[in-house]
Amino acid sequence: MIREIYAEVITIGDEILYGQITDTNTQWISAELDKIGVKTIRKSSVGDREDRILEILHEAGSRAHIILMTGGLGPTKDDITKKTLAHYFNAELVINEDALRDVSDFFVRRGVPLTELNRLQASPAG
Repeated sequence: MIREIYAEVITIGDEILYGQITDTNTQWISAELDKIGVKTIRKSSVGDREDRILEILHEAGSRAHIILMTGGLGPTKDDITKKTLAHYFNAELVINEDALRDVSDFFVRRGVPLTELNRLQASPAG
């Protein structure tokens, strides 16, 4: 007997909740999951607040085998997703030197200064 695999898709960002941008990611992700036999059982959106992100992760973990997240990773002060995920997984954020080099080169090619927020884009939860 083949067991069904359930997925939940979570979008993160105030801009999604406030209707400032249209979420096209969850529709595409769900369609792709369906192609491989994974059933999307819920799609949720949450704002840029650590307590709400943690809450929705705990809820999703009780329902789904796979949790996919999108959004919340831009170079702005309200994008707390990486820090929140590090908290959730009891991990620390570290700078990936290869990623930092790529980000730095990107800014140099455009003649734009690299800000601290842009530098932090090279810090995955690790």
